[in-house]
Amino acid sequence: MSKLPAALRLKEEDVKLLLAAQSHIGSKNAQVSMSRYVHKVREDGVSIINLGKTWEKLVLAARIIAAIENPQDIVVISARNYGQRAVLKFASNTGSTAIAGRFTPGTFTNYITRAFREPRLIIVTDPLTDHQAILESSYVNVPVIAFADVDCPLKNVDVAIPINNKSKHSVGLAWWLLSREVLRLRGTISREQPWEVMVDMFFYRDPEEVEKENEEAEEAKAEGTDQIDYSIDVTGDAAAGGINPGLAAQVSNVSGGNWEGDWSGDVAATQDWAEPAAGGDSNWE
Repeated sequence: MSKLPAALRLKEEDVKLLLAAQSHIGSKNAQVSMSRYVHKVREDGVSIINLGKTWEKLVLAARIIAAIENPQDIVVISARNYGQRAVLKFASNTGSTAIAGRFTPGTFTNYITRAFREPRLIIVTDPLTDHQAILESSYVNVPVIAFADVDCPLKNVDVAIPINNKSKHSVGLAWWLLSREVLRLRGTISREQPWEVMVDMFFYRDPEEVEKENEEAEEAKAEGTDQIDYSIDVTGDAAAGGINPGLAAQVSNVSGGNWEGDWSGDVAATQDWAEPAAGGDSNWE
């Protein structure tokens, strides 16, 4: 039974999202420090993460984040591609500072560097790939919140949120849930209404897939442009832009592969070509 108040407990909709994103699937190699978050181990050796403890740690992290007065003092970090889009979206929604991509050594310790920052809290996507940021935060006594898989070391990590951080859907969902919970604790959004920001906005998108989608959209747009109709109505009335019915029969023979039709047909002459046109020059010499 969860120790959280009823308003903060894990909802069925959130459980379905976590299961759909495979947030409970851990790795085969488990650290001793992460064994407390493992529900069981499957026959193939894969550890199953306890989602109840995942949610409790996520709520704890959100309460820590909401307690900081200036959101810009919070730095969210992701060196992995799967988390870069998520940290940027988290920063835009909560007002924190994002470092997506390579972490420059000395960002927290060397004030001469251009990217020098003095955060009050840092949040990392993976303790393995973001180890430089965690190490520097330990030098300046900055608390660390980390999304950790069962094979991640927890050295210098103050709050570990157990979750599968190797899947782009799981990572995006984790940052989306944390962002939503922070905004709820701040009173920015209501718990009674669903958050208008879709979780898809936090998912990593492969640049090749984006380029392919853009090309397909351009092709579809080009195919949808109006085409000029160069076809001739051979069956309609001549007054309406059609051709004499006698000629229509000959055209139908040609379209059917019969090139031996009688082309002397019943095409009526509209003018006596032996006589000059009215009002024209009568001298043909």
